[in-house]
This record gives sequence, C-alpha cells and structure tokens, in this order.
Amino acid sequence: MILNLTNLVGFFYNHPIVFAHYYRLKLRDQIMRLTTRGRYAVTAMLDLALQPLDQTITLAEIAARQTISVAYLEQLFSKLKRRQLVASVRGANGGYHLARAACDITVLEIIEAVNESVDATRCDHKGNCQNGAMCLTHDLWQDLSSHISSYLERISLADLVDRDHVQAVALRQSSSDDLAQLTVNQKTVTGTI
Repeated sequence: MILNLTNLVGFFYNHPIVFAHYYRLKLRDQIMRLTTRGRYAVTAMLDLALQPLDQTITLAEIAARQTISVAYLEQLFSKLKRRQLVASVRGANGGYHLARAACDITVLEIIEAVNESVDATRCDHKGNCQNGAMCLTHDLWQDLSSHISSYLERISLADLVDRDHVQAVALRQSSSDDLAQLTVNQKTVTGTI
C-alpha cells in the first residue's frame, strides 16, 4: 500500500481512536485528549463495576486501588450521582454502588456525566472555526468526533469488565489490597503499630 494523504486520512477515518491516541490532535494549542477527569471517572466506575453487586464501596477503597485522591473522587461521584450512574448508601456500611446494571452504562455516558467532551473541532461543532466561517478541515474533525462518540457509546462497563486484561489488573489490585490489609492486621496483633 502506498502511503499517501488519502490513505492516511481514510485509515484515521476508520480508526479514530488510533488517530486520537497516537497522533494527539493539536487544537487551539492544546492536545486533544481525554483529561484526567474523564479518565478517572471511567476508572472509578469500572472499579465499582468489578466489585460484588451486594456491597457498597467507599471512595477510600476506590482511591486506594486506583491511586486517585478521595477529594477528587468526591467531586466526580457528585456528578455521577446527579446523572444517576451511581447511588449512595449512608451509614456505617455506606458507600457507592452502580445505579444501573453495568451493561446499561456506557463509557460515553460516564465521560459526559463529568462534563467532558470528545469534540475534536475547534468550534464546538458550530462551524465558525475560521473567522466566523467553517474551516477547511471542519468536516474531518466533525466526523472524527462522531466516530469517537459512537465508539464510546457502544462500550458498556460490562464490556470492559469482561476483558481479560481488566480482570488480570483487578486481580492484581485485589491481591495488593489483601496483602496490605493482612500486613495491617499482623502489625495490630503483634502490637507493632
């Protein structure tokens, strides 16, 4: 295959995530990428989806497993709760759980719940990117945005939970949690704390 601009644009048109991830579009002197807010929200929601359905999970537990500050998680979960993606339980055994089945919550919903956007245009889809008029490449970036949105809308938390890599990481994280808890318990029993 001869590598030319048409082939390159065609490839990226069919693989928008590859384009966005590896080539990081430069828009308004900023790299177009999902910010930590969107990434952390998806990570925290996936962590919640991986836990037993009958348990509520505290933000401190998620924070420890995912190395995200509790304060930041509080901000995210406030928005996630407002969009009815999570529900909270108060009290001694309080915490959070998914408000709906993992198969009914998409990655796009999570990202949008925390006020993120997957917009690759410079004009927020308004078509006024160049001195009030549409720029030469507006349709390309508009199509890329649509493909990214469509892709993320097709992926549910349940889809992510079913991935082998996710399962392996979750197992490693739970083993680390168990080991840390065991160490704390042993120090308490031996009086070394």
